[in-house]
Parts: sequence; structure tokens; C-alpha cells
Amino acid sequence: MLNPWRLRLLVELQEHGTVRAVAQRATLSPSAVSQQLAVLERETGTALVERSGRRVRITAAGQVLADRARDVLAAMDQVEAELRGLGDQPVGTVRLAVFQSAVHALAVPTAEAVAVRHPGVEVVVLELEPHESMPALRRGEVDVIVTTTDLAGTELGPAVDLLPLGTDEVVAVLPAGHPAAAADRLDLAACADERWTLDLPGSYMSDLTTRRCREAGFEPRVVCRLSNYLIALQHVEAGRSVALLPSLAVDARFDVVTRPLEPPSVRRIVAAVRRPAATQPAVRAVLDQLRDAAVG
Repeated sequence: MLNPWRLRLLVELQEHGTVRAVAQRATLSPSAVSQQLAVLERETGTALVERSGRRVRITAAGQVLADRARDVLAAMDQVEAELRGLGDQPVGTVRLAVFQSAVHALAVPTAEAVAVRHPGVEVVVLELEPHESMPALRRGEVDVIVTTTDLAGTELGPAVDLLPLGTDEVVAVLPAGHPAAAADRLDLAACADERWTLDLPGSYMSDLTTRRCREAGFEPRVVCRLSNYLIALQHVEAGRSVALLPSLAVDARFDVVTRPLEPPSVRRIVAAVRRPAATQPAVRAVLDQLRDAAVG
């Protein structure tokens, strides 16, 4: 019988590419990982990896086994969670990935409420942007994600259930007293000569900001790229730049002015979960609290 733990090591190797990376994630030495993969090869009677010096590459047979093992391990995790959940309270660990602006608005209230109502459930919060969290969900690295359905190229597929959580309007963030704040809604053309703070290249907000500025007829003069929204707000507050940010990200402690855009830019916020995991009591508890936090 194949050992699930060794199968998990093979899956990790397929996803992360090196024995060293697998060893770090599994809290093992690289030699121990190599030994266990060798045992798995003996169990299957098949060459699963090819070795070239210190590097390894998964064979075609290894790729097939890793793909099948991922489904088997997910089913085993589901059965284990269902058995643990037969009592009065759901139990287990739920890995919740959310984008930055939803950490304090949704993830923290959800984790706190679950801890009070379901002491046997531990919520592990990870900050992942939509282009990162969607692939992580497909690979089984996280159990639930909070994301947006408006990001092209990261479609979730038919094996994922979506729970609508609401909408979040993208707003222009300006220093206090900025003349463009006189309008109820901001035409970005009014900021064509401004210095801009953008998120990192390839991120949702960086792409959206660049696109909206180009639609307004100009290329943003980027003076700062920050993945931390609080530092971005501090930069705008100091009068060094302007920015576009999700409303959820705007912290009231900063002396800035926000204005909705004309035309508006609104993103739809959803929770997403793989269909087999959606029935797990612990996962359901987290989804219920996410919905309550969004409504609240």
C-alpha cells in the first residue's frame, strides 16, 4: 500500500521543483526527502524522479502519480475532517487566503468569531493576491480564498464553489486639500500631471491603475511601487503622490481624501472553495463567518 506521507512529498516536489524546497516545507533534511522518494519508487516499482548531480526531475510516471495523488490526498483530508466533525462542534485547521485589503476587514473578524464559536477550529490566515490565491486553491495549498472574480486569466473552473461577499469600489486617494477633490467623482484626466504610487507590477491594482490612466489619456508617472497599502497611504498623506486603492484598504487614521472614479470601478468580492472541501464542517464554519463579516 502506498504511504500517503510519501505521496505528499512527491506532490510537493511537483509543485515546488526542488528537494530543498520540499525539505523546508516538510521540516526535513534534503537527504531525508530523497530517501523517502526512493522508498516510494520501490513501493511503486517505477522510476519517479531522475537525478542529475544534486538536481532531480520528475519523470512522466512521477507526474501521473503526483496528479492522482493530489486527488487521493484531498479525499483523505475530507474524510478525516468529516469524521472529526461528527461531534457537536466542527474541528480542524482551515487555511484562509485573502488579498491585502481584506485582511483586517474580513479575515481577522472571521478568525476571531470562529475562535469564539468553534474553539476546535483553527483559522490560519495567509495574505495572497488574487493572481496567487487562485492557483494555490487549485493546488490544494489553501482551503478557502477571498478574491475577486474580475481578474482576467485566473478563472477558477467548474470544481470550485463561489460565495458572493459583496462589492468594493476602487477610489482615488489624494492628499488632503488636493484641488481634484472638489468633484464628487473624479475624472482621472485631472491627475495626468501627478506623481503616482502603484502596487507591484503584475498585481491586480497595478494593472487596473495603469489601464484606467491610459483610458483617461495619459501614462501614469510612477514614483513609488509599494505592496503595502498602509505605506502607500502614508506616502499620499505626505503629499508625495496620488493612488488608486480599494475602499477596503483606506484606513481612517490617515489624513487623505478619497473620491470614487468616473466612470466607476467596482470589483466583486467572493469566497471560493474547492467543491469537495465545501461540505467540511470546519470550512462551512469559516464560510458562514466570512459572510457575516461581509454583511456586518
